[in-house]
Amino acid sequence: MEFTIKSRNGKISERQREHIEEKLAKLGRYLNGITSITVEVQHEQQRNVGEVYRVQTTLVAEHGVILRAEERAADLYAAIDAVQEVLQRQIQRYKDKYWRRSRELRRATNGLTPAEEVAIAEAETEAMTAPVETEPVAKVIRTKTFRLRPMFVDDAIEQMELLGHTFFVFQDAETMQISVLYRRRDGNYGVIVPEVG
Repeated sequence: MEFTIKSRNGKISERQREHIEEKLAKLGRYLNGITSITVEVQHEQQRNVGEVYRVQTTLVAEHGVILRAEERAADLYAAIDAVQEVLQRQIQRYKDKYWRRSRELRRATNGLTPAEEVAIAEAETEAMTAPVETEPVAKVIRTKTFRLRPMFVDDAIEQMELLGHTFFVFQDAETMQISVLYRRRDGNYGVIVPEVG
């Protein structure tokens, strides 16, 4: 498991770094195949709360699984603990949904080779992330790149919910078109399918 710990302002002490790695390494007990965890720490001043630490964490695992959590607390250790709890819940939710679906898919795809089953599982669990800004900004401050793999709309909805985003870009497995899934104000979902020309 590879750790990348960044601080946007200020410095992270060795003790804080050890706590971050120790706390988040425990997630390996709940999800096998975690390849990397990226942690971004920012110390910021908020009007009503005062000084807080904002910790944003992105976990990448095998088969394209990406989970993301962001928490704020007055203490860095409390923010890390909160992020770890959120990721642990997301892992449990992922396992409940996708492992059950994977078993059903294997039954439905009887006769496929193991390599084909893995390819289908990867296609259904691939996740793409897009930046989520908590405050309006006047300029582009981050650009993210991600790899598109085909997935069905139901899987895109589940991945968007796991990431905690309000929109999600994916390649529709039925039409092979790039689509944008979004949450509507009424709580339902919409899909935007762009047309070129």
